[in-house]
Amino acid sequence: MKFRLNVRREREEALTKELARHGIGIDDSADLILSEADAGLTHLPVRDTRGERLHIPADSILFIESYGHDVDVHTTDGIYASQDRIYQLEQRLDPKEFLRVSQSVIVSRRHVKKIRPSLSMKFVLTLSDGTLVDVTRSYYGAFKDFFGI
Repeated sequence: MKFRLNVRREREEALTKELARHGIGIDDSADLILSEADAGLTHLPVRDTRGERLHIPADSILFIESYGHDVDVHTTDGIYASQDRIYQLEQRLDPKEFLRVSQSVIVSRRHVKKIRPSLSMKFVLTLSDGTLVDVTRSYYGAFKDFFGI
């Protein structure tokens, strides 16, 4: 049986060895996740344009965008593909730092640089890289609470 790990970086190697001693494998593509209660997702497993697996720091994420079955992770260094669905990432990311603002987008609090009200209970966000993101009506209330507006 294989699992994905969601633990603090400094514990990952020791825990992987201990689990291997008990016949438990670790694989970033596994469906089951072993997680520390307070770990938060510090590094996100993704694939680059060549298909190579990487672990990017969660604090470098600007926003995550889903379209169809594809999920792109936009970071300060580029765009990466995630194997996870957007709802899975929403559950794994720190809810104090990341917020879903529409069916297809999760944003990072630290990279929201401008909030502009729009018509019909919506907001338009400007992120640190200049990207514009809409907050839809369904997420309007949660967004206001998240930012204390």
